[in-house]
Amino acid sequence: MRSYRELFRTPEFTPLFTTVSVQIAAMTVTGLALGTLVYAATGSPLLSALSMFGSSFAQVVGAAMLLSAADRLPPRAAMTGLALVACLSTAALAIPGMPVWALFAIVLAQGVIGSVGGGIRYGLLSEVLPEDGYLLGRSAINMSVGIMQICGFATGGVLVAFLSPRGTLLAGAALHLLAAAFARFGLTARPPRAAGRPSIAETWRTNARLWSSVPRRYVYLANWLPNGLIVGCEALFIPYAPHNAGLLLSTAAVGMLIGDVMTGRFVPRKWRVHLGPYLLLLLGAPYLIFALHPPLPLATAAVVLASIGFSASLLLQERLMALTPDDMHGQALGLDNSGMIAMQGVGAVLAGTIAQQTSPATAIALVAALSLAVTLALTPGLRPQPPKPIPAPA
Repeated sequence: MRSYRELFRTPEFTPLFTTVSVQIAAMTVTGLALGTLVYAATGSPLLSALSMFGSSFAQVVGAAMLLSAADRLPPRAAMTGLALVACLSTAALAIPGMPVWALFAIVLAQGVIGSVGGGIRYGLLSEVLPEDGYLLGRSAINMSVGIMQICGFATGGVLVAFLSPRGTLLAGAALHLLAAAFARFGLTARPPRAAGRPSIAETWRTNARLWSSVPRRYVYLANWLPNGLIVGCEALFIPYAPHNAGLLLSTAAVGMLIGDVMTGRFVPRKWRVHLGPYLLLLLGAPYLIFALHPPLPLATAAVVLASIGFSASLLLQERLMALTPDDMHGQALGLDNSGMIAMQGVGAVLAGTIAQQTSPATAIALVAALSLAVTLALTPGLRPQPPKPIPAPA
């Protein structure tokens, strides 16, 4: 499968693509509104960053307790239910007079419940598409993520200005409800991929199997750590440029879109195993310029260039699928997604803490430097291993 036209002709891909796209739009609008609301109430860069990415920490709890559900629940029913839960909890965030601690409690609950969502979505994607179409399909969804973030942050900025942050949260809740409708009426009912009931014990057993493989460990760490640290840089856009944060976040999405198109559609298979570490280096290097407190146009250009490096995740996920049995794909992808989101929360806290002691610009540059150091440390484990020679018969 080599063309997007062929991809969208595949049954069920279009409704899955639409459902995920609307969910991303809802999360984007909601995150900007909540970050603005918390920053206006507290004046804290750390709390603002945590409000946007704090649910990431709860992904760790969900990954440890709930991930076995990714392969053991009917995908359509699970996706519909998760979207409805997100709708109700987002609407609750808009209740006037709600204290900041209660906002964070809801955000953390969203993270725990939503932790299984990535495994369900991308596990279903591996069923809907043939093996040679997974990278292209994931590329198309990632492109949609970029477009929805561009539109979501731009629209969210307008809605925050004209409706208020709480009104924007209600708009996000409506989008989650729309995603639930697309999932329920667009997807086909399918049985679970694996037998048995989801449980904490099964989640632990399968996670242990996934983590026991050294090549898979390097893939997981490479997809979690540099990504999470750079998202920490993005979490400081509101305190760095309060009146232009939507612009910076939108241009980051533009860079992601460019990277996903180039990597998913035009990179030959023989290059894929080698390109990942270089894209991870690109992810961090342009942010070093923030140490010089660049003007907005230069900062915007750096953000676009750096965000092309997010497409490394496509190549790493393709390698993860090649290293994982089919009946574990949902949990493997769920663990990858939950770990990535959790590390984004760690990156946001780390960047916000450094910004509290220095400045947002200095913190962005320091966290980017740490991302580069981590990438260089992981690169040897990402090199393709030569096949072991077959011993000659005695």
